[in-house]
Amino acid sequence: MPAAMKLRLVCCFPAALAAMVSALAADSASLLVSTRMPAPEWAKLERRLLAEQVPACREFYEKYFDARGYLQCFVRWGANDGPDDAFENFNGWPELHALGADDEIKQLFLRGHEGLLKQYTEARTTETPIAREGMYYQEFIVQSDWMHHGEGLQLFNRMGLSLGARDATYAVRARRFAGFYMGEDPEAPNYDEKLTLVRSMQNGSRGPLLRPATALDWVGDSFDVGRFVAQHGESTYAQFLAHYAEYTDVAGDHFLNLVATTLPLDAFLITGEPKYRKWIVDYLDAWLERMRRNGGVIPSYVDYRDGRIGGPENRWWGSAYGWGFSPLNPVTGRRENRNRIPRAMVGFQNAHLLTGDRRYPDAWRAMMDAVNSHARLVDGKKQFPTMCGADGWYGWQPQPWNVGALELWYMTLRADDAARVADNGWLAYLNGQDDRFPAAALRRDLAAVGRKTAAFRADRTTPEQRLADNMLSWNPASVGALTQLMEGALVPGREGGLLFARLRYFDPERRRAGIPRDVGALVSEMTDTRTVVTLVNTSENDARTVIVQGGAYGEHRIETVEYAGKTQRVAGRTLAVTLQPAAGAKLALTMKRYAEPPTIALPWERK
Repeated sequence: MPAAMKLRLVCCFPAALAAMVSALAADSASLLVSTRMPAPEWAKLERRLLAEQVPACREFYEKYFDARGYLQCFVRWGANDGPDDAFENFNGWPELHALGADDEIKQLFLRGHEGLLKQYTEARTTETPIAREGMYYQEFIVQSDWMHHGEGLQLFNRMGLSLGARDATYAVRARRFAGFYMGEDPEAPNYDEKLTLVRSMQNGSRGPLLRPATALDWVGDSFDVGRFVAQHGESTYAQFLAHYAEYTDVAGDHFLNLVATTLPLDAFLITGEPKYRKWIVDYLDAWLERMRRNGGVIPSYVDYRDGRIGGPENRWWGSAYGWGFSPLNPVTGRRENRNRIPRAMVGFQNAHLLTGDRRYPDAWRAMMDAVNSHARLVDGKKQFPTMCGADGWYGWQPQPWNVGALELWYMTLRADDAARVADNGWLAYLNGQDDRFPAAALRRDLAAVGRKTAAFRADRTTPEQRLADNMLSWNPASVGALTQLMEGALVPGREGGLLFARLRYFDPERRRAGIPRDVGALVSEMTDTRTVVTLVNTSENDARTVIVQGGAYGEHRIETVEYAGKTQRVAGRTLAVTLQPAAGAKLALTMKRYAEPPTIALPWERK
C-alpha cells in the first residue's frame, strides 16, 4: 500500500496486522485510532442486539424447521399462505449476519434455504394446474406475481451480502433466475425483447400466464380451513376463493414486474457482465417512456400483444393490484383499495444503484406531483387521491400522496425530497433533532426480540395445524435500528429489493462480512457528499480492525477521511480502521456517491 494512502496516528500497526490489511484491499487507506472513548450506550446496545438475536433465531429454527431445513407446516400452494411465506420465515436473517451477528445465523438460513427449495420442488397440487409437477421448478417458483415473488426472494436476494461473489451455487442460481426474465430460457418466455416488456403479471420458471386468472390459480387446492388460523381472516375455503374472485386481469406488463430487475442485478453484482446492466436500464427506460406518455403516472396495464398502454380501451389503471384495483373483501363485506404502487420503487432504486442517473428519482418525484395535481377541495380543505379507475381518481385522503418518499429522499438527499417524508425519527436524528433516537430505537428492537421469542415459545400448534405464514410475526430477527444506525441504510422491505446503505463493514481477521466483535458504529450525519460515523471498540483488551466500505456494494467512493483535525486522501471504496482497546473516533468521510460499479465481492475477493 502506498505510503501516501496511510494515516498513522500515535503508533504503527502491528506488523502482521498491517500486512494482512494491505493484502486484503489494495485500494484501502488505513487509519489507526488510539484515542480512548468510553463505550457509549448505543454501542453496548448494538452489541447486545447482535448477540441476543442469534440464540432466539436458533430456537425459532429448531421449533419450526426439521434437520433437512423443511418447514414444519401444512404445505400449500397459494398467494395467502404459499411458498413465498415459507421463505419469509427467514426475513432479516441475512441482514443480521451481514451486520456482524455470529456465523451460526448464516449456517441456519443457508440450511433452511436449501431445505425449502427441495420441499417446495417436491410439493405438488392436484387441482391447481400450474403446480401439479411441483411448486418450484429449477429452484424457482413456477408462477406468481412480483408482490409474492419479491416477498419470497428476500432471503435469496440478500444472502449475497455475506456469500460474496465466489460462492458457485449462488452464482449459478443468480444467472439462471435472471435468465428467466431476459429471454434466455425457452421454458420461461416471460420477456418480449422487441416490445421491452414482461408479458404477464403472473410469471416464473414455467413462463407467463396469458389467460384470465381464476380464483383457483391464486388460492390453490381445496382444504379444511377450520383446522387452521388463516392470517387474512377467512374461515372457509369458499371465502378464500371469494377473496380472489376479482383477481382475473393478469396478462400484460405491470409495474409490479419492476421488482424483477433485482434478479439481473443480483447477477451483475456477482459477474459484472454488461448484459445484466443493459437489460435493467432498457427495461426501466421503457417504463419511463410509458410514464411520460401517461401524464407522468406509471400505468398498471400494458398490453403484451402490442405494448399499448392500457390496451385498446386505454385502461391504463387496470389489472389486479393496479391503480384501480378495489376488490371486495368477503370477510368484511367491504371493498378495499389494494394497488401496490410502492413495490414499483424497487426497480427505480435498482437502476439508480447501477447508474447514479437522477432520471429515475426525478421520474418518481414527477409522478408524486402528477397524482397530487388531481387534488380536490371539500369544505375548503384539500383531499388527495390514492387510486384511479374507470370513473377517475378516488381513494381520497387529507395529506398529499407521498408513496416512496423516503426512498426518493435516500436517492437524492435533497431537502425538498426530505420534506415529502412524513414524520420519521431516523431523519429527525440525522438532522440533529433527536439525540435520544439511537438508544431508544435499539432498546425498542431488543424488546421486540424478547416479545417475539415469548410468543413463539407459547405456540402449542402441531405442524398439521400450521400454515406457512402463521409464524411470520414471531420471527425474532429485528434489524431495523441496526441497519439505520450502523449502516446509514434504508431498512430492506418486504418488496424483495436489495440493501441500500451508505456504509458497510467487514472483518478482515475472520474474513467475513459484518462488523468485528466488540465494535460499534453509528452514522450520525449524511449529505450527498459527506458521512459522519463514530467507530468504537468496546473491548478493554483487544484491538480490532474494521474495513469500512462506501455503499452496500462498494458503489460509493470514499474520497477523504477527517479525524482529529487531520484530513487524509482515501480515493477508494474502502478504508481500513484499526481501533486500539477501548478506543474510538468520530470520522468525517467525504464521498462521491455511485462513482464505482457495484459488486457483491468481499474486499479480499477484488482484484
